[in-house]
Amino acid sequence: MHFRRTLLAAAALVAAHAAQAGTMIDNANGYTLNAGGELLRFQALAFDDQGRIVAVGDAQEVAAKAKGYRRVDVQGKTVLPGLIDAHGHVFGLGYIASGVELYSSTSLDGALKTVQAFAQANPQRGWIVGNGWNQEIWKLGRFPTAAELDGVTGERPAMLRRVDGHAAWANSKALQLAGITRDTKDPAGGKIERDADGNATGILVDNAMELMDGVVPRPGDVERRAALDGALAALTKVGLTSVHDAGMGEAEDALFREYADKGKLTTRVYAMIGDTGEAFDRLSARGPLASYANDLYALSAVKLVSDGALGSRGAAMMQPYSDAPHTHGLLFYKNAEMLAKMEKAMKAGYQVNIHAIGDAGNRQILDGYAALLKKYPGAAQRHRIEHAQVVALGDIPRFKQLGIIPSMQPTHATSDQNMAEQRVGPQRIKGAYAWHSFLKQGSKIACGSDFPIESPNPFEGLHAAVTRQDSAGLPVGGWYKNQAMSRKQAFRCFTLDAAYAARQEKAIGTLEAGKWADFIVVDADLFKVPASAIGKIRVQQTWLSGKPVYTAP
Repeated sequence: MHFRRTLLAAAALVAAHAAQAGTMIDNANGYTLNAGGELLRFQALAFDDQGRIVAVGDAQEVAAKAKGYRRVDVQGKTVLPGLIDAHGHVFGLGYIASGVELYSSTSLDGALKTVQAFAQANPQRGWIVGNGWNQEIWKLGRFPTAAELDGVTGERPAMLRRVDGHAAWANSKALQLAGITRDTKDPAGGKIERDADGNATGILVDNAMELMDGVVPRPGDVERRAALDGALAALTKVGLTSVHDAGMGEAEDALFREYADKGKLTTRVYAMIGDTGEAFDRLSARGPLASYANDLYALSAVKLVSDGALGSRGAAMMQPYSDAPHTHGLLFYKNAEMLAKMEKAMKAGYQVNIHAIGDAGNRQILDGYAALLKKYPGAAQRHRIEHAQVVALGDIPRFKQLGIIPSMQPTHATSDQNMAEQRVGPQRIKGAYAWHSFLKQGSKIACGSDFPIESPNPFEGLHAAVTRQDSAGLPVGGWYKNQAMSRKQAFRCFTLDAAYAARQEKAIGTLEAGKWADFIVVDADLFKVPASAIGKIRVQQTWLSGKPVYTAP
């Protein structure tokens, strides 16, 4: 009996030791940056059973620090830090699957046929909703109309958001339910498109979309859970181990925390509270949440919006649009109102991240930061401008001077190339999508995609950053190629600097001892494949905190 107890005790000790042993990724073609931004190669990566990195580097040196660890041979495959998307919309990505998908439509006729097919396939739906239309690709020279949508939706109300999320296309029934008539005034920061007689055409720009809020059904708990499940599956598949969620509310916050508690949050989320209203008051009652559940979740930033988008001519410009001299676009708030929102968030200790696309929108926010940072020194907060898309040349240096991070989306440039210069002309385009100008002055760019407006695949973003070309390789030679990034710069803005923009660079963003073992195994060498092939790289494995969360079939 004594001998049996001894054997059982020994077995328990071995089992305990095995449970505490970590994992060594071996035979890797590895790349990572270090804290100083230097690009390093490695053959092996070891991490403990908690998912913390123990050693990175030469196989023999790592093995010496990883005795007893189980080994995973990746057979010479390329291993990279998990990639980070610094600007996306997690639930928005999940909701795409439940509505009409118009991202791939290339004509108005094709879009209408897609809507009609969806309506016929979903007779139980009270509303027809969807996303992704882009009249610029359709070459209409105008917006679509409610009358055109009426022909395929019948008596059911319909509302379809534009690709950039800054305009909606509604049918006549939806306009009727919302009470939008020729007498309805444009709301502050919004515009109801009208015909020559003053009647609403069906297009609602920016804050005018809020006129539909009371009638369009809101997602419930079941829909939110399905959306989050779908989004997380999509994010791990493309190698995103962390995303910055650009504007969410209380229901989303509760679900993120629940998923983190249950180990279901397979991508880290750095969330921004949408605006500074009542939801902010409740969510900020205990102050910023820097880290939750081993850095799986954070809620320490606020997302504000200065203006609209370029495609719908809602972006606020200092001079009229080159292709529409009757409009300057829209500032959502007067300077004093925006300043009050910024100050409320800063005073509460939150990082302030503000959507600004037009040069007037960027100017308004830079002026606001210049005024408030004297009162609330914000270097530690690392405040941001989201998009920083069209910036007056004289304002670009102010980002560096004020310590403001430009949070930019490379695929926006390649998606917008078909209309951007027409919108702003040959002079203002010099300060648009100006990545090289920002990097040259020493600004850290946090790269993202703005999914679901663009694909969440970060390799498509890396391709756009390096080539200034779309997925078809156009234009030949690249669009304003002088603003392109090097591969190392692009890699950095999707890893180390994206982590920096969330104040998380000590935990993630590179593969270094003490950090979380967030990494991906891919099917090609990012630094050796032809630049044209970067967007075609596919993820084979995604690991979060030392555990696999995605394996390609």
